[in-house]
Amino acid sequence: MSETYTTEGRGQLYGDITRTVGDTPCVRLNRIAPDHVEVYVKVESFNPLSSVKDRLALNIIEMAERSGKLKPGQTVVEATSGNTGIGLAMVCAARGYPLVITMADSFSIERRRLMRFLGAKVVLTPRAEKGIGMYRKARQLAADNDWFFAAQFESEANADIHEATTGREIVADFSGSRLDYWVTGYGTGGTVTGVARVLRRERPDCKIILSEPHNAALVGSGTEQARNDDGSPDGSHPAWEPHLIQGWTPDFIPLVLQEGIDQNGFDEVRPVDAQDGMAWAQRLAREEGILTGVSGGSTVATAMEVAEQAEAGSVLLVMLPDTGERYLSTPLFEAIPAEMTPEEQALADS
Repeated sequence: MSETYTTEGRGQLYGDITRTVGDTPCVRLNRIAPDHVEVYVKVESFNPLSSVKDRLALNIIEMAERSGKLKPGQTVVEATSGNTGIGLAMVCAARGYPLVITMADSFSIERRRLMRFLGAKVVLTPRAEKGIGMYRKARQLAADNDWFFAAQFESEANADIHEATTGREIVADFSGSRLDYWVTGYGTGGTVTGVARVLRRERPDCKIILSEPHNAALVGSGTEQARNDDGSPDGSHPAWEPHLIQGWTPDFIPLVLQEGIDQNGFDEVRPVDAQDGMAWAQRLAREEGILTGVSGGSTVATAMEVAEQAEAGSVLLVMLPDTGERYLSTPLFEAIPAEMTPEEQALADS
């Protein structure tokens, strides 16, 4: 995907920061995975603004530019839990578009500060209105001000970029190798829907496992999402409850995810407890040196359940959507002291 400029002896040169999106590594877990299988993680924090959402942010803007839907200097508006907004803030800063983000005030403070640092305006909506509240506010602002609504939850640019990049990267990385399971969570559903298109065509034996919060099991419930005539969600899904896995599972089933459901884009959906996800995120950091957030830890928790039941020699790939630094103000880090521990103080005094 990246448009790369090279010169001998000087490494890689890029035309702008958006050209560095994609081509993230798959890294083997050597200390926490069961001995009878191989587990790899696709580390999306290697994207320039440290999350998988950099991919869709870039494609939404570029598709809108090509189609003429986004005019030079026009304001972009989007509803987001954080990572898409951060990715859009990067792209809009590089391309010269003002950006307004709507976000429920329940999400981590560092996310809104990062977006503002990148030049975006962040409009907070009451947490009681949940994800549907910030979504409706973004649509209203777009309509009232003739702004471009990025519409990550329904845009074809979302799944398309994962078909064109993420899925292609996975197939290339495991060319000539087994790949028995691919495990992912969902927010908008773009990753699972887009990658599944590729795996179903080119690695049909690979089982796709979808994970979601145990107390917000929208897909697992089998209950349909109520929708307006234009396909937008009409209120919260009845199976949704507040959960701690930020970036995952808004209180409605996005159209992008619905496409994946309708096209059998996964083989199994498994619930996961956020507390287990945080425990696995901590193990990844302390035993593998890999920093991810609650969503990444929760995906690993699901993958480890699959791994325990998998036949010997199986190969699993797990999506890690972002970095742990997005969660410093959340329960993921609440047990991590800012001051010296007694043991550290004793070393300081020795």
